[in-house]
Amino acid sequence: MVSFYLPILAEMSNTLKVHLSLLIVSLIYGATFSMAKIIMPSLIEPYGFILLRVLSGAVLFLIVHTLFVKEKVERKDLAPLAISAFFGVAANMLMFFKGLAITSPINGSVLMLVTPVFVLVLSTIIYKESLHWQKVSGVLMAAVGALFLIGGWRLRFEADKVVGDIFIIFNALSYAIYLVYVRKLMRKYSPITVSKWNFLFGFLFVLPFGLEELKAVDWSLYGSVEWGIIAFVLLGTTFLTYLLNAYALGHASATLVGSYIYLQPVVATILAIIWKQDELNTLKVIYILTIFAGVYLVSFKKKQINGN
Repeated sequence: MVSFYLPILAEMSNTLKVHLSLLIVSLIYGATFSMAKIIMPSLIEPYGFILLRVLSGAVLFLIVHTLFVKEKVERKDLAPLAISAFFGVAANMLMFFKGLAITSPINGSVLMLVTPVFVLVLSTIIYKESLHWQKVSGVLMAAVGALFLIGGWRLRFEADKVVGDIFIIFNALSYAIYLVYVRKLMRKYSPITVSKWNFLFGFLFVLPFGLEELKAVDWSLYGSVEWGIIAFVLLGTTFLTYLLNAYALGHASATLVGSYIYLQPVVATILAIIWKQDELNTLKVIYILTIFAGVYLVSFKKKQINGN
């Protein structure tokens, strides 16, 4: 089966590989939100779960890198790798869960939609990317579609939730900084090399926050379903998504990679419909098509895929 698909993958253009990678990432993230709720926080606290994810990511990328890549990094790049790990692994995950514990789920979902906007602004400032109308209108279209799809009109800023809202916004900013900052490292090293160092440094950053929560987990309470969810999150949501995102950042603009966050509500909605937790209607179809149209506009110019 693998030998059948390898020639097909080899013949794919970089553009198609990038979009396929980002689509798979969106599918995995869309499924993760529903699955993680089954074990968190009832069976494992958020920071303990983050530490488990980062530890497993570090081990998996270290093994794969040792066996297949064996690429060394220059000493001068260790500091940039530590910075990318701080924003892309540690701060990103810790602030999201901290914010979500304080604010409402709808506020968290809506405020995360500013990530591609931050990416667009940072890419323009740092890499002098042109703000052509397709890119700007695409980000805005996808944002509006996602906003309505997740019920963004229910966003409420309340005094007891404002700290959580701030954490979510800083989480979005942190991830945007990572997407823009790490791109130069992805162009120099293998995605596996960069991901390995990101998770090794990330583990050191999150260890003080999650150690006690991870030690408190009672693994005897886990059945086949719970272990299946753990395996999915560690192998799929952690290892595979970071690897595919890293690959995409090596061949596409950070703005395009960031804009795929708008497909995650689409996946979540489709899964909810399949599991009969939601119903499909004309408005949802319109919102979904608006998101796809927006993402298409962001990737409209071929030179974006070539990294310009």
